[in-house]
Amino acid sequence: MTTTDREHRDPAVPAGRRVPWVVGVSGASGTPYAAAVLRGLLAAGLPVDLVLSRAARLTLLDETGIAWHDVAWKQPLASWLSAPLGGPVPDSADTSRSARPAQPVPPAVPALPAVAAPPALLGPPDTLAAAVETLVAVHAPGNLAAPTSSGSYQTRGMIVVPASTACLAGIALGLSKDLLQRSADVTLKEGRRLVVVPREMPYTGATLRHMLTLHDAGAVVAAASPGFYAGARTAADLVDFVAGRVLDAAGVDHALFRRWTGELGRARQT
Repeated sequence: MTTTDREHRDPAVPAGRRVPWVVGVSGASGTPYAAAVLRGLLAAGLPVDLVLSRAARLTLLDETGIAWHDVAWKQPLASWLSAPLGGPVPDSADTSRSARPAQPVPPAVPALPAVAAPPALLGPPDTLAAAVETLVAVHAPGNLAAPTSSGSYQTRGMIVVPASTACLAGIALGLSKDLLQRSADVTLKEGRRLVVVPREMPYTGATLRHMLTLHDAGAVVAAASPGFYAGARTAADLVDFVAGRVLDAAGVDHALFRRWTGELGRARQT
Protein backbone atom coordinates (compact mmCIF):
# COMPACT_ATOMS: atom_id res chain seq x y z
CA MET A 1 0.00 0.00 0.00
CA THR A 2 1.48 3.35 -0.97
CA THR A 3 1.55 6.41 1.26
CA THR A 4 -1.11 8.07 -0.86
CA ASP A 5 -3.34 5.01 -0.57
CA ARG A 6 -2.96 4.98 3.20
CA GLU A 7 -3.81 8.65 3.45
CA HIS A 8 -6.94 8.18 1.36
CA ARG A 9 -8.13 5.04 3.12
CA ASP A 10 -7.56 6.05 6.74
CA PRO A 11 -10.57 8.15 7.81
CA ALA A 12 -8.41 10.02 10.34
CA VAL A 13 -6.20 11.43 7.58
CA PRO A 14 -7.72 14.05 5.24
CA ALA A 15 -7.20 13.08 1.62
CA GLY A 16 -4.64 15.01 -0.37
CA ARG A 17 -2.67 16.37 2.59
CA ARG A 18 0.98 17.25 2.20
CA VAL A 19 3.66 15.48 4.26
CA PRO A 20 2.85 16.16 7.94
CA TRP A 21 4.68 16.64 11.20
CA VAL A 22 3.80 14.18 13.95
CA VAL A 23 3.16 15.77 17.35
CA GLY A 24 2.99 13.60 20.44
CA VAL A 25 1.68 14.94 23.75
CA SER A 26 2.47 12.94 26.87
CA GLY A 27 1.11 13.27 30.40
CA ALA A 28 3.72 15.66 31.77
CA SER A 29 2.48 19.05 32.93
CA GLY A 30 2.94 21.58 30.15
CA THR A 31 -0.04 21.51 27.80
CA PRO A 32 0.52 25.22 26.98
CA TYR A 33 3.85 24.25 25.37
CA ALA A 34 2.10 21.69 23.18
CA ALA A 35 -0.60 24.20 22.22
CA ALA A 36 1.99 26.83 21.25
CA VAL A 37 3.93 24.36 19.11
CA LEU A 38 0.73 23.24 17.39
CA ARG A 39 -0.27 26.86 16.71
CA GLY A 40 3.18 27.49 15.22
CA LEU A 41 2.93 24.51 12.89
CA LEU A 42 -0.57 25.46 11.76
CA ALA A 43 0.45 29.07 11.28
CA ALA A 44 3.17 27.83 8.94
CA GLY A 45 0.51 25.91 7.01
CA LEU A 46 1.99 22.53 7.95
CA PRO A 47 -0.20 19.43 8.38
CA VAL A 48 -0.07 17.67 11.75
CA ASP A 49 -0.70 14.10 12.85
CA LEU A 50 -1.55 14.44 16.55
CA VAL A 51 -1.31 11.74 19.21
CA LEU A 52 -2.31 12.41 22.82
CA SER A 53 -1.35 9.70 25.29
CA ARG A 54 -3.92 8.51 27.78
CA ALA A 55 -2.14 10.39 30.55
CA ALA A 56 -2.07 13.55 28.42
CA ARG A 57 -5.86 13.63 28.39
CA LEU A 58 -5.90 13.75 32.19
CA THR A 59 -3.32 16.53 32.22
CA LEU A 60 -5.26 18.49 29.60
CA LEU A 61 -8.43 18.18 31.66
CA ASP A 62 -6.60 19.23 34.83
CA GLU A 63 -4.78 22.21 33.30
CA THR A 64 -7.51 23.55 31.00
CA GLY A 65 -10.82 21.91 31.93
CA ILE A 66 -11.08 20.50 28.40
CA ALA A 67 -12.22 16.89 28.05
CA TRP A 68 -10.64 15.18 25.05
CA HIS A 69 -12.63 12.91 22.71
CA ASP A 70 -11.01 10.81 19.98
CA VAL A 71 -14.17 10.89 17.86
CA ALA A 72 -15.37 14.47 18.38
CA TRP A 73 -11.93 16.04 18.82
CA LYS A 74 -12.13 19.11 16.60
CA GLN A 75 -13.98 21.39 19.01
CA PRO A 76 -11.85 20.41 22.05
CA LEU A 77 -8.69 20.99 20.00
CA ALA A 78 -9.87 24.39 18.72
CA SER A 79 -10.83 25.38 22.28
CA TRP A 80 -7.45 24.28 23.60
CA LEU A 81 -5.45 26.14 20.96
CA SER A 82 -7.48 29.34 21.27
CA ALA A 83 -7.72 29.53 25.07
CA PRO A 84 -5.70 32.31 26.74
CA LEU A 85 -3.03 31.01 29.10
CA GLY A 86 -4.69 30.62 32.49
CA GLY A 87 -8.03 31.91 31.17
CA PRO A 88 -11.44 30.21 31.10
CA VAL A 89 -12.21 27.68 28.41
CA PRO A 90 -15.48 26.01 27.42
CA ASP A 91 -16.26 22.78 29.26
CA SER A 92 -16.08 20.31 26.39
CA ALA A 93 -16.99 17.39 28.64
CA ASP A 94 -20.67 18.37 28.43
CA THR A 95 -22.03 20.55 25.68
CA SER A 96 -25.45 21.12 27.26
CA ARG A 97 -25.74 24.57 28.81
CA SER A 98 -28.13 23.39 31.52
CA ALA A 99 -25.70 20.74 32.78
CA ARG A 100 -23.06 23.18 33.99
CA PRO A 101 -22.94 26.55 35.74
CA ALA A 102 -22.63 29.71 33.72
CA GLN A 103 -19.07 30.48 32.67
CA PRO A 104 -17.46 33.58 31.19
CA VAL A 105 -17.66 33.52 27.43
CA PRO A 106 -14.16 32.97 26.01
CA PRO A 107 -12.89 35.44 23.43
CA ALA A 108 -13.41 34.74 19.78
CA VAL A 109 -10.85 32.40 18.22
CA PRO A 110 -8.03 34.72 17.12
CA ALA A 111 -6.56 34.61 13.66
CA LEU A 112 -3.21 32.89 13.43
CA PRO A 113 -0.15 35.12 13.06
CA ALA A 114 1.06 35.61 9.51
CA VAL A 115 4.16 33.40 9.71
CA ALA A 116 4.93 31.94 6.32
CA ALA A 117 1.30 30.91 6.11
CA PRO A 118 -0.68 30.49 2.90
CA PRO A 119 -3.52 32.96 2.26
CA ALA A 120 -6.10 30.35 3.28
CA LEU A 121 -4.88 30.59 6.89
CA LEU A 122 -5.30 34.34 7.12
CA GLY A 123 -8.46 36.35 7.49
CA PRO A 124 -11.68 35.61 9.41
CA PRO A 125 -11.94 35.05 13.17
CA ASP A 126 -12.56 31.31 12.72
CA THR A 127 -9.22 30.83 10.97
CA LEU A 128 -7.88 28.54 13.68
CA ALA A 129 -10.94 26.28 13.54
CA ALA A 130 -10.53 26.09 9.75
CA ALA A 131 -6.86 25.13 10.14
CA VAL A 132 -7.81 22.40 12.60
CA GLU A 133 -10.40 21.12 10.13
CA THR A 134 -8.07 20.96 7.13
CA LEU A 135 -4.57 20.37 8.53
CA VAL A 136 -4.93 18.13 11.59
CA ALA A 137 -5.44 14.37 11.84
CA VAL A 138 -5.82 12.76 15.27
CA HIS A 139 -4.92 9.17 16.12
CA ALA A 140 -5.85 7.27 19.28
CA PRO A 141 -2.85 6.22 21.41
CA GLY A 142 -3.91 2.57 21.34
CA ASN A 143 -4.24 2.43 17.56
CA LEU A 144 -0.97 0.80 16.53
CA ALA A 145 -2.38 0.39 13.02
CA ALA A 146 -2.42 4.18 12.55
CA PRO A 147 -0.35 5.56 9.64
CA THR A 148 2.38 7.01 11.89
CA SER A 149 3.28 3.52 13.15
CA SER A 150 4.79 2.63 9.77
CA GLY A 151 7.99 3.94 8.23
CA SER A 152 6.35 3.80 4.80
CA TYR A 153 4.08 6.65 5.89
CA GLN A 154 6.01 9.79 5.04
CA THR A 155 6.39 12.47 7.70
CA ARG A 156 8.68 15.45 8.16
CA GLY A 157 9.58 14.24 11.63
CA MET A 158 8.09 14.26 15.11
CA ILE A 159 7.90 16.57 18.11
CA VAL A 160 7.10 15.15 21.55
CA VAL A 161 5.93 18.04 23.73
CA PRO A 162 5.86 17.84 26.65
CA ALA A 163 7.69 14.57 27.22
CA SER A 164 7.24 12.93 30.61
CA THR A 165 10.12 10.93 32.06
CA ALA A 166 8.16 7.73 31.43
CA CYS A 167 7.56 8.69 27.79
CA LEU A 168 11.19 9.69 27.36
CA ALA A 169 12.33 6.35 28.82
CA GLY A 170 9.95 4.41 26.58
CA ILE A 171 11.29 6.11 23.46
CA ALA A 172 14.92 5.70 24.52
CA LEU A 173 14.42 1.99 25.24
CA GLY A 174 12.34 1.37 22.11
CA LEU A 175 9.38 -0.02 24.05
CA SER A 176 6.70 1.15 21.56
CA LYS A 177 4.04 0.51 24.21
CA ASP A 178 1.60 2.92 22.53
CA LEU A 179 1.26 4.88 19.31
CA LEU A 180 3.20 7.86 20.65
CA GLN A 181 6.26 5.76 21.48
CA ARG A 182 5.94 3.70 18.32
CA SER A 183 5.73 6.83 16.16
CA ALA A 184 8.87 8.21 17.83
CA ASP A 185 10.67 4.90 17.28
CA VAL A 186 9.68 4.97 13.60
CA THR A 187 10.94 8.54 13.33
CA LEU A 188 14.34 7.49 14.67
CA LYS A 189 14.67 4.35 12.57
CA GLU A 190 13.79 6.25 9.41
CA GLY A 191 16.42 8.92 10.16
CA ARG A 192 13.87 11.73 10.48
CA ARG A 193 14.04 14.66 12.87
CA LEU A 194 12.84 13.85 16.39
CA VAL A 195 12.57 16.67 18.94
CA VAL A 196 11.82 15.62 22.50
CA VAL A 197 10.83 18.28 25.04
CA PRO A 198 11.18 17.08 28.66
CA ARG A 199 9.57 19.36 31.21
CA GLU A 200 9.93 17.60 34.54
CA MET A 201 12.83 18.41 36.83
CA PRO A 202 15.07 17.69 38.65
CA TYR A 203 16.33 14.78 36.58
CA THR A 204 17.34 11.41 37.97
CA GLY A 205 20.42 9.64 36.69
CA ALA A 206 18.19 7.26 34.73
CA THR A 207 16.43 10.13 32.97
CA LEU A 208 19.74 11.79 32.11
CA ARG A 209 20.99 8.51 30.64
CA HIS A 210 17.79 8.22 28.59
CA MET A 211 18.35 11.75 27.26
CA LEU A 212 21.90 10.83 26.27
CA THR A 213 20.63 7.69 24.56
CA LEU A 214 18.19 9.77 22.51
CA HIS A 215 20.89 12.31 21.68
CA ASP A 216 23.22 9.56 20.49
CA ALA A 217 20.39 8.10 18.39
CA GLY A 218 20.04 11.42 16.56
CA ALA A 219 17.19 13.06 18.44
CA VAL A 220 17.22 16.65 19.68
CA VAL A 221 16.56 16.92 23.42
CA ALA A 222 15.13 20.40 23.94
CA ALA A 223 14.21 20.89 27.60
CA ALA A 224 11.38 23.33 28.33
CA SER A 225 13.73 26.04 29.62
CA PRO A 226 12.42 29.54 28.84
CA GLY A 227 14.84 32.37 28.16
CA PHE A 228 14.35 35.90 29.46
CA TYR A 229 16.52 37.89 27.05
CA ALA A 230 13.73 38.19 24.48
CA GLY A 231 11.82 40.74 26.56
CA ALA A 232 9.13 38.43 27.93
CA ARG A 233 6.41 40.31 29.81
CA THR A 234 3.92 37.52 30.43
CA ALA A 235 3.89 33.77 31.10
CA ALA A 236 2.55 33.34 27.57
CA ASP A 237 5.70 35.03 26.23
CA LEU A 238 7.84 32.48 28.07
CA VAL A 239 5.74 29.63 26.68
CA ASP A 240 6.13 31.03 23.16
CA PHE A 241 9.90 31.27 23.66
CA VAL A 242 10.12 27.56 24.44
CA ALA A 243 7.77 26.69 21.58
CA GLY A 244 9.81 28.86 19.22
CA ARG A 245 13.07 27.17 20.18
CA VAL A 246 11.39 23.78 19.67
CA LEU A 247 10.26 24.86 16.20
CA ASP A 248 13.80 26.10 15.53
CA ALA A 249 15.07 22.61 16.35
CA ALA A 250 12.50 21.20 13.94
CA GLY A 251 13.47 23.66 11.20
CA VAL A 252 10.09 25.41 11.10
CA ASP A 253 9.90 29.16 10.48
CA HIS A 254 8.03 31.21 13.07
CA ALA A 255 7.87 34.61 14.74
CA LEU A 256 7.12 33.58 18.32
CA PHE A 257 9.85 35.63 20.02
CA ARG A 258 12.44 38.33 19.41
CA ARG A 259 15.78 36.88 18.39
CA TRP A 260 19.06 37.95 19.91
CA THR A 261 20.74 40.66 17.85
CA GLY A 262 23.87 41.24 19.92
CA GLU A 263 22.60 44.52 21.38
CA LEU A 264 22.16 44.51 25.16
CA GLY A 265 18.78 45.68 26.40
CA ARG A 266 17.23 45.84 22.94
CA ALA A 267 14.29 43.59 23.87
CA ARG A 268 13.26 45.92 26.71
CA GLN A 269 13.15 48.91 24.39
CA THR A 270 10.58 47.48 21.98
